[in-house]
Amino acid sequence: AGAVAAAESAQQLQELLQRRDSSLVVVHFWAPWAPQCVQMNEVMAALAKEHTQVTFVQLEAEAVPEVSEKYGISSVPTFLFFKNAQPVDRLDGAHAPELTKKVQRHVSGTAVPPARSASAQEDLNARLQRLITAAPCMLFMKGSPKEPRCGFSKQMVEILNNHGITFSSFDIFSDEEVRQGLKTYSNWPTYPQLYVAGELIGGLDIVKELEASGELDSICPKAQKLEDRLKSLINKAPVMLFMKGNKQMAKCGFSKQILEIMNNTGIDYETFDILEDEEVRQGLKTFSNWPTYPQLYVKGELVGGLDIVKELKESGELLPVLKGEN
Repeated sequence: AGAVAAAESAQQLQELLQRRDSSLVVVHFWAPWAPQCVQMNEVMAALAKEHTQVTFVQLEAEAVPEVSEKYGISSVPTFLFFKNAQPVDRLDGAHAPELTKKVQRHVSGTAVPPARSASAQEDLNARLQRLITAAPCMLFMKGSPKEPRCGFSKQMVEILNNHGITFSSFDIFSDEEVRQGLKTYSNWPTYPQLYVAGELIGGLDIVKELEASGELDSICPKAQKLEDRLKSLINKAPVMLFMKGNKQMAKCGFSKQILEIMNNTGIDYETFDILEDEEVRQGLKTFSNWPTYPQLYVKGELVGGLDIVKELKESGELLPVLKGEN
């Protein structure tokens, strides 16, 4: 006891989640290339010594993509808390004090969040405001449009799709803080909730009424066809990089490597974070017939991913390609 376990496969994780001697399992989805993760592993090792009845697990997020996908892990570090093999809480980011607090709360059985301090409440409100305005039409739902996890969310998605409405969504199951906070923030107790231009439209009943009266089409932004949107994004700058994260902070090892290469060329380029937009993330794979990220475009044409950029760098062709000379 007191040590941190490592899981290298979905199978191993499952076995650790079902350990009978543990009331709580804390899984750190991490990456060896991210210094903040290495630091949080040290924090976890210290917590493991203190809470011997808790199972602490390190899981390399990119080594087990199917597990990361299943639990909606889009950046590292992320911590998931499990009881009886079910996720009960999560923490995104390298927040050692918050991790310590959450572990203590779950161990003492009072997993009810403590009263929020004024500054934490302000932070949450700012985050909710950002989420609500993340797209012209935002749906807060249970699950995702592809896999709704309640009947009301499923009906809402069907109505929006039938009307060709472009919307982004947020899975409230992925974040307990947002799930509870948004009810208070918008003074609306249930999900799904639909927002247009940052304003709450309402839940399923209201959307059904708007559909019946013919007002829905005038309220919600009509789909700029995905293809048109992708074309305009690809051409937003002469050199466009679609990646996980942004210039300031890559959120996967491949994106980190391509940034280093690009920064050494001295060529100006723009980035788009595909983790922020599921529609672009999935749509661009089909549009460009290229299944992975990062993806680099010059003057609207796909150059390729990390391997191709490395080859071009080694053969000395990268600069002319980025300048659009080939």
